[in-house]
Amino acid sequence: MTGRLARARRVLDVERRALAALGERLDWRLARAIDLLLACRGRVIVTGVGKSGIVCRKIAATLTSTGTPAFFLHAGEGSHGDLGTLVRGDVLLAVSNSGESAEVLSLLPVARRLGLPLVAICGHPHSTLARSADVVLDVSVPEEACPLGLAPTASTTATMALGDALAIALLEERGFSAEDFALLHPGGALGRRLLRVEEIMHRGGEVPLVPERAALKDTLVEITSKRLGVTGVVNGVGELVGVITDGDLRRGLERAVDLGRLTARDLMTTAPKTIGGGALAAEAVALMERHAITSLFILAEGGRRPAGVIHLHDMLRAGVV
Repeated sequence: MTGRLARARRVLDVERRALAALGERLDWRLARAIDLLLACRGRVIVTGVGKSGIVCRKIAATLTSTGTPAFFLHAGEGSHGDLGTLVRGDVLLAVSNSGESAEVLSLLPVARRLGLPLVAICGHPHSTLARSADVVLDVSVPEEACPLGLAPTASTTATMALGDALAIALLEERGFSAEDFALLHPGGALGRRLLRVEEIMHRGGEVPLVPERAALKDTLVEITSKRLGVTGVVNGVGELVGVITDGDLRRGLERAVDLGRLTARDLMTTAPKTIGGGALAAEAVALMERHAITSLFILAEGGRRPAGVIHLHDMLRAGVV
């Protein structure tokens, strides 16, 4: 067991040193690469073969999901018809640790004929690929984690990390926001986490509301008919001034002397917790948990009039929690 742990730690140490060396080596070339990718009016075509090709798929996916349209082109398939995916306005991001991969080099004449800028990511800055590029990003590593020095390990880790650095730098340069991210991730856990309150809240006639002077019977009917276990209480101009939950009803009934004289104002909790419609649904859940409540009213922008209501059950159905 001790030997196995030592070998695993050695791998992580080798890759950690590779990333540290990469970080120290970054210079104006990275800024130049970012400029070329920002100026791209088409797509960033990410190409490679073998283990580099697998890393390229991830780089292309990360770029696309963070606001930079990208496409993975398998370098081996490029010379068998897939070069047709290249069009003027694209940028070619070519990845090859050796810088001498024949499949990658075979794409360069067509890329040049189309006038595509070439960003090279390779481990040999004097290789054929590097000499052909507009800008070269050096991902050379002191050693591979493989004890034979053969299997790409530290070098692929460095390449993937550099791809992430490019994607995040571009995201920030473009001012890519959480709203943009949610638009590109409508499905899955990420999309659910980025749902807005206004997308799942109850609106219009579904919102339980009673006036301050509503009788106990009318208040009970509103809570029961809307099936959310709560009703908002509004004043004469329609502003939210309180809420009544099932718990508020029980407590009010327990202390009441004359049930016939009870009004919504007597039963309500003042200063209700509210949230904006543009807030993330996850923020609404956090607010509910913090105050041990199960519903929140959403106010119309710039005022105190209720525009909607959201219940913890709505979050469960939407998969937010």
